[in-house]
Amino acid sequence: MDDNKFNFKIITKKDKKYIYDIIRKKYILLTDEEKVRQLTIRFLIDELEIPKSQISTEKEFKIESGLKKRFDIIVFSRNGKVAILIECKSSKIKINSKVIDQILIYNKKLKAKYLMVTNGIKTVALYCATQNIKQINNLPKYLSL
Repeated sequence: MDDNKFNFKIITKKDKKYIYDIIRKKYILLTDEEKVRQLTIRFLIDELEIPKSQISTEKEFKIESGLKKRFDIIVFSRNGKVAILIECKSSKIKINSKVIDQILIYNKKLKAKYLMVTNGIKTVALYCATQNIKQINNLPKYLSL
């Protein structure tokens, strides 16, 4: 992904870089994972035409065992249901079955129709509205959710 075209707002405080998150409306420490998250948010808005108001990031929830977890990004459909659950990883983390298992566990609680796992280099998208989870090439645009 070419991140220069997005004109991210980046500031430096005490020798650390921070990037402005247009969803949370604040500066966030610029880690490799945060860069992937911000690029993914721009992809959702620019390519899938998802309104910013329908995107939520970094919120805590409890899975079935009662453990507290945090999702990276959720996209809500027009009827307010969770449509897409996205897990962002650092570009140094390989997208493998362990990472996919993580998002599947989260989705038992959140019940998204679509899942996406990305490290900014490799992206895997899944359709899971039925019992048969299948890999897909692309996520749908917002109006099709």
